[in-house]
Parts: sequence; structure tokens; C-alpha cells
Amino acid sequence: MIDEYGDITELSIWRVPITERNPSGARYRLAFVRHDDPKPVVLYDNHHPKGHHRHVTGVEEPYEFENVDKLISDFQADVSRVKGERR
Repeated sequence: MIDEYGDITELSIWRVPITERNPSGARYRLAFVRHDDPKPVVLYDNHHPKGHHRHVTGVEEPYEFENVDKLISDFQADVSRVKGERR
């Protein structure tokens, strides 16, 4: 999705088999990218070997995954906060 500023929000979420390596059964990459910077300002993902984590304004930290609905809600809250800081 591209907003009125030309910023991009992309949500990719896949259901995957539950395994020892991926006990949540979800694989995801959620990104918010400003139109003037190719690096995501907000990024949630769970690639191997890091597992669930997020990047917000350059700071990476673990993310406590509960379910997909909460994942999307948390991501949207971070994006709203970052967008609000710009104005």
C-alpha cells in the first residue's frame, strides 16, 4: 500500500508448518518504508536465526510474538507513532 506521502506499507504473512525451528507456525515480514529512504523505518520479521524481532527507527529488539492479530496491531501502532513524529 502506498499512502498520500508516497510511503510504502507492506505486510507479508505466511502460514508454515509448525516445527522446532518455527513453533509459531507463522512466517512474516511487515515493513514501513518512507518514500525518501529505501531502508525500512519499521520492520517486523522472524527470519532464521534471529527469530521474532523488530526494527523501529534503527533500533533492533526481540519481539514477543503471540498471534497474527497482535502482530499486525503492534506493527500498526509503531507505524502510527513514527508517522506522527514526522508531522
